[in-house]
Amino acid sequence: MVTAHCRHPLRLCDPWLLGVLMYLLLWVSPGAWASYLRRSSSCTPIPPRMALCYNIGYSEMRIPNLLEHETMPEVIQQSSSWLPLLARECHPDARIFLCSLFAPICLDRLIYPCRSLCEAVKRSCAPVMACYGYPWPEILNCNKFPADHELCIAAVSTDENSTSRRIPRASCKDCELEEASTAREILENLCANDFAVKIRILRKNATTSISDFDLDASRVEVLKHGPLLRTEVPGRLQQWLDIDATCVHNIMRGTHTGVFVVSGEVQSDKVVVNKAYAWQKKNRNLHQAVRRWKHHHCPDQAGQKV
Repeated sequence: MVTAHCRHPLRLCDPWLLGVLMYLLLWVSPGAWASYLRRSSSCTPIPPRMALCYNIGYSEMRIPNLLEHETMPEVIQQSSSWLPLLARECHPDARIFLCSLFAPICLDRLIYPCRSLCEAVKRSCAPVMACYGYPWPEILNCNKFPADHELCIAAVSTDENSTSRRIPRASCKDCELEEASTAREILENLCANDFAVKIRILRKNATTSISDFDLDASRVEVLKHGPLLRTEVPGRLQQWLDIDATCVHNIMRGTHTGVFVVSGEVQSDKVVVNKAYAWQKKNRNLHQAVRRWKHHHCPDQAGQKV
């Protein structure tokens, strides 16, 4: 979106395919931002091989870009390093922020990302980058970008500090669907975790990589609620669906609905899912474990199961 209120006829108010940053840019020359303004640039189509920004909502970009990449092969190579970032889904506007720099839209003047857009993406993505030992790069120093009252590309998504729904956050800890190897191993896992629930998850939004997920309240079977009240479990799991985009994305594997047995820990005011099993007919061990759970006694945890 271009402030204010998308004054220019760009498709920058459309929904975006969004996601996460894993690698840093390789270099930046001192004074590159200022020197770029004094250099000539040309418009060129965004090629399909530039996966980061192809189909972003406009078809032509300026080159050299705002990161001082002078050739299309260089742009493609450098931009591809950020694709793993999008897969982490740290912020819905990560893609528009990156593409405003890698593939600046071809207008009669340069339009930079707003400082607030940079700060919002940094707030969500820098902690995820830190999980992998990468600091937020100096080339993306938010102080370099214009304030919101100037002409610039603003955030599309609502910030997590507003009263609206919180932006999904990627987590450092991956979670994946587990193989239901034996009923005994599943029971041991249920005993080892604070809670265990059989749930049905529904995907509300399939148009972007950041998807909204709902818990089917009619299909919640609490096997173990641990320190939580039984009535608290659905709300905490919906909160988990809202904020742990990486884990939910890994579990859903691109499907629109699914039934799962999930277990995990209660941490302060939230739950963290660390095990998930797909509830399918072929998972006979999982079915057997759930049937046996009602009468199962965990070692040294008698009375704590429900």
